[in-house]
Amino acid sequence: MKSTLLIVDDEKNIRDGLAEAFGMEGYEALTAQDGQEAIKLLDERYIDLVITDLKMPKVSGMELLQYIEERWQNIPVIIITAHGDITEAVSAMQYGALEFITKPLDLEHLVKLTKNALEIRELSITNQELREEVAAQQRISSIIGKSPAMRKIFDLVRKVAPTKASVLITGESGVGKELIADAIHNLSPRRDKPLIKVHCAALAESLLESELFGHEKGAFTGAQARKRGRFEMADTGTLFLDEIGEINQNVQIEILRVLQDKKFERVGGETTIEVDTRFIAATNRDLKAEIAEGRFREDLYYRLNVVNIHVPPLRDRREDIPLLMATFLHEFSQENGKDLEGFEPRARQALYAYDWPGNVRELRNCIESSVVMSSGRFITADDLPPGPRSTQEKREMHIPALSSLEEAEKIIIMETLAALGGNKTKTAEVLKIGRKTLYQKIEQYGIDAMEKQDQTANA
Repeated sequence: MKSTLLIVDDEKNIRDGLAEAFGMEGYEALTAQDGQEAIKLLDERYIDLVITDLKMPKVSGMELLQYIEERWQNIPVIIITAHGDITEAVSAMQYGALEFITKPLDLEHLVKLTKNALEIRELSITNQELREEVAAQQRISSIIGKSPAMRKIFDLVRKVAPTKASVLITGESGVGKELIADAIHNLSPRRDKPLIKVHCAALAESLLESELFGHEKGAFTGAQARKRGRFEMADTGTLFLDEIGEINQNVQIEILRVLQDKKFERVGGETTIEVDTRFIAATNRDLKAEIAEGRFREDLYYRLNVVNIHVPPLRDRREDIPLLMATFLHEFSQENGKDLEGFEPRARQALYAYDWPGNVRELRNCIESSVVMSSGRFITADDLPPGPRSTQEKREMHIPALSSLEEAEKIIIMETLAALGGNKTKTAEVLKIGRKTLYQKIEQYGIDAMEKQDQTANA
């Protein structure tokens, strides 16, 4: 979409000449003969940038600048001034003007200045929109996502949280399974009770039984005192067993008993302990395959899998990437004392195109690294780690099975936009549809403002 400029000058030759020159550069140029006429146009039309003279009848350039600063702080203003008015032009910059250029005009310099100002504006607007989206998004705990897949997960979490049903969360490493468990607990009636977490893969088999069920003094060498286990600590609350597929069958049998009877004994103990505990488990393994191989008990699987929540990998929900990027950028900019405004188009394109085998965890680490490496106002492609930085433009397109035609069409449009650097004209040509149709589809599917940023840089 063309950027719209407003050229304000009481000299007809100057404003008409600039309008013609910028028109040849691909911009839409509107003109006004004074500040009063310019204000009327600003109230009626969407303006991306204003170029204005200072000395004009009725409403001066300085008054126009002050009006823009009050009403539209994101519209950059470039001042045209005679040599004798440089002091006033400098004062205008103190009131918010981006730059001033003296007469006679250096057209090449003015065009370059305009292009740079518009690129910075689009970057800032895009980042601000994403920040507002982060703040406004109705999230569950710290889960971030707006894709159809994540909205389904949010609905599942809301439905299952108030119940006592056991939940099995599945998905690849790094997709955020623990955050889902947090959300279920935080939305449940047990939110004020303990949420106890056990990372099963991190514990040796010899320690896991004691960690889960506790032990009595003298139960084994080194057991110098009685110890409460995680099941007991989670009484009246929630127990989250992460990577449940890693535990051995002996412990599986004992966990099954607790799920069925809500009773257990400490290691080396005889007293039966009853608990009221909500169970949530997670795994990155295919437990049905584990059952077939004899490594996981089928009866335990069905006890755990009363409700299944599958978290898809990040490559299958790319709509969530811009929101995650903005969230992590804000987090790590604050943490590292940097005032970063966003991502340059090439960096954004690389991040969007990358397949993220490590999922959200890898993206988070990538943004942290990029923030640390950055030296400007925006993350550049050179700031990225090697994986995302080396993403090839030609890549496979992932359309999940059972997608609707609308979902598939949305993915195709987003992937093509990313592959072409956000250039909508080229995207329409590749997809063999009209530009108007493409813009309607982008609006219909709510495709992110990131595409506007990329298209501006490639204009």
